[in-house]
Amino acid sequence: MSRVRIFALGGLDEDGKNMYIIENNDDIFVLECGLKYPDADQLGIEMIIPDFTYLINNKDRVKGLFITHGHEDVIAALPMLLKQVPDIPVYMAPLTALMFERRAKQYGLGKLNIHRVRRNSTFKIGKTEIKTFGTTQSIADGFGVAIKTSDGYIVYTSEFIVDYDIKNEAFSTDITNITDLGHDGVLALLCESVGSNRPGHSAPSHRITEVIDPYFEDAKGRILITVYNQNIYRVIEIIELANKYNRKIMIYDDELRKLMNDMAKLGYYHIPAGLEVSKDSFSNDMENIVIIVAGTGSTIFNKVHKIATKEDALIEMHKTDTVIITSPAVPGTERYEAGMEDDLYREADRVEAVDTKRAFSMHASIEDIKMMVYLMHPKYYMPVKGEYRQLISNANIALDMGYSAANIIVMDNGQVATFEDGKIQKNFDSVDVGDVMIDGGDSLDATGMVIKDRETLSTDGAIIIGIVVNHATKEIIGGPDVQSRGVIYLKDADYIVKQIGVLMENTINEAVKENRYDNMSVRAEAREKIARYVLHETGKRPMILPAIIEINTKD
Repeated sequence: MSRVRIFALGGLDEDGKNMYIIENNDDIFVLECGLKYPDADQLGIEMIIPDFTYLINNKDRVKGLFITHGHEDVIAALPMLLKQVPDIPVYMAPLTALMFERRAKQYGLGKLNIHRVRRNSTFKIGKTEIKTFGTTQSIADGFGVAIKTSDGYIVYTSEFIVDYDIKNEAFSTDITNITDLGHDGVLALLCESVGSNRPGHSAPSHRITEVIDPYFEDAKGRILITVYNQNIYRVIEIIELANKYNRKIMIYDDELRKLMNDMAKLGYYHIPAGLEVSKDSFSNDMENIVIIVAGTGSTIFNKVHKIATKEDALIEMHKTDTVIITSPAVPGTERYEAGMEDDLYREADRVEAVDTKRAFSMHASIEDIKMMVYLMHPKYYMPVKGEYRQLISNANIALDMGYSAANIIVMDNGQVATFEDGKIQKNFDSVDVGDVMIDGGDSLDATGMVIKDRETLSTDGAIIIGIVVNHATKEIIGGPDVQSRGVIYLKDADYIVKQIGVLMENTINEAVKENRYDNMSVRAEAREKIARYVLHETGKRPMILPAIIEINTKD
């Protein structure tokens, strides 16, 4: 009996954090290992990644992990996984591998088990046949993956659009390989959902050249343009326009400059000779130049904010600058993008924003998805990569194409679809899933207690009460000292401060008198009493931090 299980550790009902698991009998294959950006109320968090517990507990069964392209939502969590399970074989295309190897050095990772694969290839991992097929994405070297089982292929599309005018092989889609998979038999198709509510094809609306060409033609002074550094397709459009209008370019992002060097090294794209000005040679007096300001997530908005507020060390904004924003906010960065635009409108006479209505993101729209389903003709259809409304929109596309609801599988993270001898089982299993929040280089607890504490501090503040007692007798010999931050203005609330001190003293004295004094339990008791009192007097629930310091004293 053959048995296939499919589930997600991330990527369903959310934008980012993609990680999908295919279990073919006892073998585990992993698709993607990405992040998502935090919401505005998740204070101090840099990224959110999947909980890897399932993979760590089953690491001996993991035969391969596929990273289909170089975007943060599919690759950024990989260093954290490899720190815990360093021997996992990782399969990626050459450009993605060059990008990741730089990141691995930054994380201090040692020898890695990285395999470079071509975008259109067939190979085996153990006894399992794997096929890859090229897809058109906003970054070069993107591909989809097909894993062969005894009941047909499990196919994961990755991101894709259908564009028949692609002239660069590194961005092309291989329709022939996709069609061949459909002929060979597809058990389940896992298809992306981000653009599933957009009518028509994404092409040609994904291109920005026609949108921003008039801005290049009209610009009298410098052009400052923002772009995500992993949207290589868009970066190339900008460079080609600069070349058309005989403007030099300066790439203001080290990672993008390295990416463009990688593109040249692999023969994918060369910046026209003599066009680029290095950062060292750049001067703010240069007029006939395009300054490409790039970054990822909120970093690009912070970078432009510094330029607009004259805090940047290299670039000084001119009133005559034409500013073009081609980096629309991604979920979790909307607040930063809005602040950036406000700053720019104050400092530059002309600001033009290219939003997702004028130039689509390079995700499959309805007709792109229909083409993929039509060519693959899967037995079962599984929408992945997207928020729940997008998953449902994707499912409705299959319904409109004549698929039965029983053959369309919409799941949440952790739900397991099990196929036995090619038929889905009615009862869905589940595995434990969760979010791991990364604060700088550290992982925070998945329960979210740290975030809750930060929310409390940001809204209701904190009160710290310090008191010193004799270690031997527990007699109070110093304090209490009460400090309030973000709760009350002390000069107007002397009585509250005094009563907080009294409550602290009384709690200690009562515990000593009743012979039940314990530092930790007394602090907890005082915290509860003070919290009730402060809520009654102020209506706030600040963080209460009692500190009892015990010292030895000489008689």
